[in-house]
Amino acid sequence: MITDTVLAQKAYLEALEGAGCCLMLASALHSIAIGNLLPARVRTICVDMVESVPVKLGNRGSMQAIGLVTDVGYFLERLRSELQ
Repeated sequence: MITDTVLAQKAYLEALEGAGCCLMLASALHSIAIGNLLPARVRTICVDMVESVPVKLGNRGSMQAIGLVTDVGYFLERLRSELQ
């Protein structure tokens, strides 16, 4: 856990370097924080049952954002099924 916000942001940026896609699952505060750190070129897929979370992430200025308002468990089952 990094309690210094500036150091935490630097650590996030290092961890996200080279990311091409980011899947955000039912974690509003974390997803919004990460969405604000990602370059606009990174495709983001946000799945949450609360409509405001995918909307906020979709409005962050990226044409690469996809928001789905659904149950995360159902989404993961369908994703697994489609990937097999």
